[in-house]
Amino acid sequence: MAALVEAIHVKRKDLFELENAPYVCLDSDISTPTARGGQTLVRLKMRNLLTNAVFEKTFKANDKFKEPDLVLVPASYLYTDGDGSHFLDQESFETLTLGADRIGNALDYLLEGALIQVHMYNGNPIGVQLPIFVELDVAYTEPAVRGDSSSGSVTKAAKLETGVEIRVPLFIKEGEKVKVTTETGEFAGRA
Repeated sequence: MAALVEAIHVKRKDLFELENAPYVCLDSDISTPTARGGQTLVRLKMRNLLTNAVFEKTFKANDKFKEPDLVLVPASYLYTDGDGSHFLDQESFETLTLGADRIGNALDYLLEGALIQVHMYNGNPIGVQLPIFVELDVAYTEPAVRGDSSSGSVTKAAKLETGVEIRVPLFIKEGEKVKVTTETGEFAGRA
């Protein structure tokens, strides 16, 4: 039997199961009443890992959740076609396919052969977990013009090899490798 977790112990990034669906906690807020006999309540902001819906719900502190049958499987990105995005499971060497609704904006940061983690729920792939940073080549950016910083903008647009466009400092040139934060899509430094 799966272990049970009380609502009061659920913290940010914890996984739990509610109504036969896996969730990740995005934020938790515990409110303790001042009156005697009042119940401690836990307000959870959570994301459904099957639908990606985000919502808040309040629970009693002693409400219990099951731990989901959720595992992270190392996989490498192969390609995307009309059927979805295909990944090679690095342990079983099976091909795992995720539809566009499950992949989100992950393709903005994936190159062929990139190693990532695939979320498996009850043996089925339901999403991907990207590394915190990825290193990508700058495919196109305007050259910096002397005196450009006078407008107050010290960044310029750069198109990366995956096709995503980000803002980079003026000194970044075409062909350079940059480090990008996958959570926000922001420039994090030279690679």
